[in-house]
Parts: sequence; structure tokens; C-alpha cells
Amino acid sequence: MIQIKRLYAPRDVTDGRRVLVDGLWPRGIKKEALDLDDWIKEIAPSPELRKWYGHQPELWEEFAKRYRAELKMPVRAAQLDRLRDLSESGTVTLLYAARDEIRNNAVVLHELLRQG
Repeated sequence: MIQIKRLYAPRDVTDGRRVLVDGLWPRGIKKEALDLDDWIKEIAPSPELRKWYGHQPELWEEFAKRYRAELKMPVRAAQLDRLRDLSESGTVTLLYAARDEIRNNAVVLHELLRQG
């Protein structure tokens, strides 16, 4: 099972393995203070795509399309496979820092992983 959650939310017993999927470490949080099991920064959108998008809702559909294309690149595709493998052995919670809970990279990853 794959689920998504804002990383600022506390760990829950249903979280399973907590994996940060952002490319940048979240501001204001010390590494030892964040309760996570893994950080797969290689699966995050490229810095260029992230900056272009800027969390502007009107760019969401194009961002998601471009991000899906980036996820076909070998390094990102390998990390996507890694997440699939992790989810086969238990629950995985994809953690993200964005304020927008509906339009962020974890949402795109979640959709792709659910599709198989």
C-alpha cells in the first residue's frame, strides 16, 4: 500500500515506511528531528521543473505531465521501481513538504505507483 502525507504531520502507526520524496531538505527541520526511514531525493522533480512550476495551480497539469516524463529517465525510473518494491513488502508513506496537499510531486508518484 502506498499513501502520501505532509512531512510535518506526526508519525502514525499506519504509516509503515516513511520516505521523503523531495529533492531539497525541508526548511527549519533538523535531520534528527524528522521521523523518516528514507530520503529518495533522486526521484524528485528536476530543479528546473520545480522552479518553473513554483506551485502555481494553473501550471499543475503541465507540471504533472513533465514530471511523469522525467520519471522515465533511468535514475528516476530506478527509484520508482525501488518504491514499488518497498510497497510490496508493506505500507509506504510518501512524505512531501509542499503546502498544497492536492498538487505536489508525491501526488504524481502516488498515482503512478497505484497504476502499477
